[in-house]
Amino acid sequence: MSEKRPQQVYTLLIEVGRKPGDGLPGKATGAALLCYASGVDEAEAVRETVAILKQADLAPLDVSGYGTLDEREKAGDEIDAEERALMERALAENSVIVAQMTPFYE
Repeated sequence: MSEKRPQQVYTLLIEVGRKPGDGLPGKATGAALLCYASGVDEAEAVRETVAILKQADLAPLDVSGYGTLDEREKAGDEIDAEERALMERALAENSVIVAQMTPFYE
């Protein structure tokens, strides 16, 4: 019997394009979404996040993974209390949290 791997939270940056009904500002050409997503590995976190964004009428184009909290701390990232709280919420709810959306304009 295989051991169940624990969920971890991954920091993902997802670029989205335009799509009717996406809720982005009118003149935006797309956006970057900073997300915290739970998964047993980064691939699962990415799949779940992309699926949820598509359900929300967004058009994911590209995903960059920045690793787990431990990996980011080892890399020297400073993670504030607010960011940690969002990561803990994503883990507790086994969900995807969109922490920030930055629209792109040409």
